Amino acid sequence: MKLETNDTFAITWNAEKHKARIFRKALWDDKCKQWISKKGEKLLTYFDLDQNDYRTAKNYSIIYDVENERLS
Repeated sequence: MKLETNDTFAITWNAEKHKARIFRKALWDDKCKQWISKKGEKLLTYFDLDQNDYRTAKNYSIIYDVENERLS
């Protein structure tokens, strides 16, 4: 999936720090990016609509996509 500016989506991953599965509503903008770490882990920096700030998820899954519409 190619994310474009102003796309909204949901993301989920297993957070080692919290020992829990995390689910967040997110927005893709020009500060967001996807990359592979030196350890080979899939990373995504996104704008977290719940926390109103940028976050990075490791080994994530994008589970929902809404074009040009914010999740409510």
